Amino acid sequence: MIEEVKEKVVKMYHEQKLAHAYLFVTNNIDKAMLDIIDIIKQIFCPEKFSHDCNNCNICNLINQLYLPSLVIITPDGKTIKKEQILDLKKQFSTKPIYTKENIYIIKNAECLNASSANTMLKFLEEPEEDIIGFFLTNNVNNVINTIKSRCEIINMFYSEAALTINTLDNENNYKYFEVAKEYLRQIEVEKKDGIMYNNSDLLNIFSEREDIKKVFQILVLIFEELLKYKYNLDNQFAILNLDFLVNLDEKVILKKINLLNEFLDNLNSNANLELLLDRFVIEMS
Repeated sequence: MIEEVKEKVVKMYHEQKLAHAYLFVTNNIDKAMLDIIDIIKQIFCPEKFSHDCNNCNICNLINQLYLPSLVIITPDGKTIKKEQILDLKKQFSTKPIYTKENIYIIKNAECLNASSANTMLKFLEEPEEDIIGFFLTNNVNNVINTIKSRCEIINMFYSEAALTINTLDNENNYKYFEVAKEYLRQIEVEKKDGIMYNNSDLLNIFSEREDIKKVFQILVLIFEELLKYKYNLDNQFAILNLDFLVNLDEKVILKKINLLNEFLDNLNSNANLELLLDRFVIEMS
């Protein structure tokens, strides 16, 4: 499915049917970012493109993010600021040298505030032939309407591998598992520090909603294994080394699982992340 989306965009470009701006809606910002970079390489590669192309200067420059005609804008803190868009306009005031078009990527387009979005509108309302824009979001409901309405929307959703106890120690999941364990310890043992931990550690480690989502999916898995342990069902709770949870009774565990699932549902909305986390800690305690 993802490859079909990429092929479609590349085909539209070569058929000169590509719009001046696209909004990619995804459930995985980082994967979608890599695939958009791949699309750009396919568009501009002067050789017969391959995904591991190391033959042409264009693909090498894109891989190193050194291509002058490619600008990637990410949030500065929690927002994309007006000054970042002004810098983009200044850079694109000249014609591209290495490629036919200048291309910009706005990562986390929901972080455009009113000021930066208004500054961005010139690209969208008066599109130049040699500028193409890719906006990227995992929270489309929070993208400012003036941006959303001027882009063609493309869905780029990824299948997520199911989490199991056996997959928690692999390289991709282990860091999330360690954070989840410490987060639980803060909530269940150091209760007075729970809300503080949201800001001082959890959000300092992970700033993307997708990362927070992964931590909470692991928390659900932990409590599900604990519930199996309580009901004497086949489980792997012992290998998690979370003995401080064993005194929780079944009703409390079920309530915590419900709270975790409610948090995950709310995480997909445009609700403020810090407020969601603070409310979660209070309710979990």
